[in-house]
Amino acid sequence: QVQLVESGGGLVQAGGSLRLSCAASGRTVSRLAMAWFRQVPGKEREFVAGITWSDIRFGYADSVKGRFTISGDNAKNTVYLQMNSLKPEDTAVYYCAAGAISFRDDDYDCWGPGTQVTVSS
Repeated sequence: QVQLVESGGGLVQAGGSLRLSCAASGRTVSRLAMAWFRQVPGKEREFVAGITWSDIRFGYADSVKGRFTISGDNAKNTVYLQMNSLKPEDTAVYYCAAGAISFRDDDYDCWGPGTQVTVSS
């Protein structure tokens, strides 16, 4: 099994930056990819960005292109999400997930508990 723990969330003003981290432990080699999703209460979980363990980035949500960057450190089994030029609409709980190379949350079977990101206007 794979265990995931996110960190780095918090409160930031619009235009600011945050870097989220996701530390993975366990049998990470059993999963092809890691991804970040986010969810606002009352809405479906949204794919943000994904990366394979061979460091191939796949897909960014249109709403974050040019502002967010996903990266990984295999030596630390950690995936990062650098978020720049944050907007109030980026406010959400951000989840790290491990699973198949996919944009669909159904294709990920390991999830972290989530970290809250709040962007004030």
